[in-house]
Amino acid sequence: MMTGGEIFREAWIAGVRKHFPGEPKPSYVTPWDDTPAWEQASAGAVYEQVALLIRQGGTDKLSREQKGRFVALCWIAQIYRRIPDPKPAYVADWELLPEWQQETDADIFEHVASSMA
Repeated sequence: MMTGGEIFREAWIAGVRKHFPGEPKPSYVTPWDDTPAWEQASAGAVYEQVALLIRQGGTDKLSREQKGRFVALCWIAQIYRRIPDPKPAYVADWELLPEWQQETDADIFEHVASSMA
């Protein structure tokens, strides 16, 4: 059985392959076992935050964009938690994220929801 972090990473990779224009950087599609420990921990934490929100209810009323924004915000918090001085791109607000990343974040939320069904 996959962990929450693995489910998150699986959704991230699928989203990158679907939405990224051109060939993504290898680090964007690195398999789980080769993903750095800090990133694995962050993926697991964001999975749990999304899952908790879903369990509490009401997420069926969120728009696709709102779902993606929630994932992005949870990820930013993990970056600040684990990286002392992150690159600005790592903690960019929603409006500054490329469209492919916004779409991938929304896909992640929906993938977490379907993994819980």
